[in-house]
Amino acid sequence: MLIDSHCHLDSDQFDADREQVIERALNAGVSHMVAIGTGNGPPDLEAGIRLAEKYEFFYATVGVHPHDASKQFDENRLSDLTQHPKVIAVGEIGLDYHYDFSPRETQQAVFIRQMQIAKKPIVIHTREAWDDTIKLIREHWDPQRGGIMHCFSGGPEEAMRALDLGFYLSFGGILTFPKAVQVQASAKAAPSDRILLETDAPYLAPVPKRGKRNEPALMVHTAQKLADLRDESIDNISLITTENFRRLLIQQPETSNQKPTNC
Repeated sequence: MLIDSHCHLDSDQFDADREQVIERALNAGVSHMVAIGTGNGPPDLEAGIRLAEKYEFFYATVGVHPHDASKQFDENRLSDLTQHPKVIAVGEIGLDYHYDFSPRETQQAVFIRQMQIAKKPIVIHTREAWDDTIKLIREHWDPQRGGIMHCFSGGPEEAMRALDLGFYLSFGGILTFPKAVQVQASAKAAPSDRILLETDAPYLAPVPKRGKRNEPALMVHTAQKLADLRDESIDNISLITTENFRRLLIQQPETSNQKPTNC
């Protein structure tokens, strides 16, 4: 049993076959998925919630992606949505200095504001912005509330900085890429109680599906790679990452794995 801690199944890339994609995920052993609520950005803040309300095995996040930091959004509405019963985190939020779709100063201000709003764990997107991301987290986030470094792409040094701040490391398809040796080193060394799995679907499909549209069913390849790196069974990796997810984000045991009738 696996949990995809980060996917974008609201994407229009799934409009033609979303039900089939979800069914394949369930058949592959992915029991739950987290619909990341950034969608197309403000003013729509409910992309993830719509999926989570339709399917009982979906959870959701809400947040403004750094790409969309320049867009106006209703802070009060965002705060209210964090209290939705299916919303388990605020994200993905953070900094992206690779594309700079929004000015860096704006990204930083919106990142800080969302950390101030959040009362639940945060899901961090950081690209080519490690120093500023870590600095702002240290200054504006309570590590007791927890968080996830989404699609972790750093080496052991970055991993240690994130772990020291109380964050979990979430590994996606990048882990399977042959040249991702630093990410693999981080995955091998990370404490067993601080690792998660994700797809970031439709992006970053794992080997052997690299370059194709990603989907939650393909997470089994990432899980197997993580198991191989850590010299563990895939069953144990599934158990560990599922328990970690529940401890951080659900904070209670799962009571039912029954499929809903609307899928």
